[in-house]
Amino acid sequence: MVATHRARRKEIRKRLGEFEEVWRKGSDARLWEELAYCIFTAGASARMGLDSVDAVRPLLLEGEAEAMTAALRQAGAHRFPNARPQYIVTTRDYFRASFDMALRKRLRSFRDPFERRDWLAQEKQVKGLGYKEASHFLRNIGVKGHAILDKHVMRCLAEIGVVDSAKPPQTRKTYLELEQELIRFAKDIRVDFNELDLVLWSMKTGEILK
Repeated sequence: MVATHRARRKEIRKRLGEFEEVWRKGSDARLWEELAYCIFTAGASARMGLDSVDAVRPLLLEGEAEAMTAALRQAGAHRFPNARPQYIVTTRDYFRASFDMALRKRLRSFRDPFERRDWLAQEKQVKGLGYKEASHFLRNIGVKGHAILDKHVMRCLAEIGVVDSAKPPQTRKTYLELEQELIRFAKDIRVDFNELDLVLWSMKTGEILK
C-alpha cells in the first residue's frame, strides 16, 4: 500500500487539488452538481454517477424528475432511472425552500465538521445520502477529514487486516469507529489520511476518479 501511494501520490494530490478548487471557486450550482453526483453514485458506481450527471446536467437546477428519468433512460446512464431523480428533486426542493440553494453558506454555517456531515446524512429531506456519500460529497468539494468507507475501501482494509469485516458500516456509531481505525492506520503507515481512501480505492478499481 505504501508503494502504491508512492507511485500514485502525484496523481492523487492533483485530484485532491481539483476538489479544493471546487470549494475555492465553485458556484452554488457547482456544489449542487457534486451533491447530485453523489446521490447518483450511491448503490451504483463512480462511473455511473459521472455518466448520469452528464445526462441530466441541464435539468439539475430546474428540471422535473420525469425529465431526468427520460434523459437517464435515453443515455442508458443509471440502474435506477426513476428513484434517483426523485431523490434529487426532493433534496433540491428542500434546499430551495430552506436556504434558497445557497449551499456554500449553509455548509459554512456549521462550526463542527461532524455536525455538518450529520446534517447531510441524517436530514430526512436530503435523500440518498448516508454517511459514506455525505463524506464523499464533502471530499469532492475540498473538505478534508472524512473517510469514504465504500465497498472498495472496506474490502481492501479487510484484506490487509485493518478491519474484521469488509461490510460497509450501517450506523453512525460504526462509521465513526471505523473512521478512527482508518485515521490510526494512516498514522501508522505515515500516509496522509486524506490521500489514503484514494490509494485504497485505486488499488481495487485501478482508477483515481472522484
